[in-house]
Amino acid sequence: MTTMRRWEIDAIGLDQLQLRERPIPKASAGEILVRAGAVALNYRDKMVVESGRGLPLRFPFTPGSDLAGEVVAVGQGASRFAVGDQVISTPTPDWIDGLRPGTARTPAYQTLGGFYPGVLAEYVAMPEAWFVKAPVSLELWQAATLPVAGLTAWSALAESGRVRAGDTVLIPSTGGVALFGLQIAKASGAEVIICGHPGREERVRALGADHFVNADADDWMEAVYRITNDRGADIVLEVIGGSHLGRSVELAAVSGHVCQIGALDGFEFSSPAMPLMLKNITIHGIGTGSRRALERLVRAVDRAGIQPVVDACYPLSDLPAALEHMDRGPFGKLVIDMVG
Repeated sequence: MTTMRRWEIDAIGLDQLQLRERPIPKASAGEILVRAGAVALNYRDKMVVESGRGLPLRFPFTPGSDLAGEVVAVGQGASRFAVGDQVISTPTPDWIDGLRPGTARTPAYQTLGGFYPGVLAEYVAMPEAWFVKAPVSLELWQAATLPVAGLTAWSALAESGRVRAGDTVLIPSTGGVALFGLQIAKASGAEVIICGHPGREERVRALGADHFVNADADDWMEAVYRITNDRGADIVLEVIGGSHLGRSVELAAVSGHVCQIGALDGFEFSSPAMPLMLKNITIHGIGTGSRRALERLVRAVDRAGIQPVVDACYPLSDLPAALEHMDRGPFGKLVIDMVG
């Protein structure tokens, strides 16, 4: 076999998506060739195809950043992996450890499926530094969900918020990052409050949520105050953004942490100043995480038995249907099965 299937666009727009036959790439020096087992989707992938998000896309462009697969060839000089190893991609390849690259004027946004080519292909040849070993406890379709959603939740809770036993964690969502956050917080011994739509209460409680608050209720914030006896939450995963950041600040405990992750309510954030100052709140901007952080997450997944929540798996040819499903608000992650 010398060819493979790969999704590409030649111009911006979902209607430009085409599944094409391409030659299987070869691993150059320092690279590995990975046969894809699964690719997890993020809302960002859809936005990049729809609008480009101001990124310097090089056409034909392949979307997607979250791949799990098997190493089938190793290029000259590559030594981190051997043929047969199962690996997952790192969404921000240039961020190995420590501070994220970039400057005050120009924050770094060099991710797979954006600045760099994406992974919605049956084979990818990329630098070995762009991968880490997959968890041994997960199948590839589960492991593919870790690079963005899992790593973002891990970076917020473990790397920035420093979650610990006895903390109270508030999560106002039931999406992919939120459900990883729920499981990571519980594995750390924290109490978790989930805010979501009533139809999802049973499922989030089954995952370990201690409390569920109806996000559609007018008094949902009062419910959080009651649950915490007015103390508030030590860590809030703010996955909505916009003016919702202000609500998270109001619900945070004294010296609490608000981890700003999502922008579903817009990219302009707002918050009342007095609770932010008087409670000494720390707001963390979270943009995925480093390769080292992903490696720590992999170890935590294996040791704590964390099981990613996947709403649905689609075959490679059904990518457009999976992107439509994303607009309906999946419970957990959507995954493309690259071998089915």
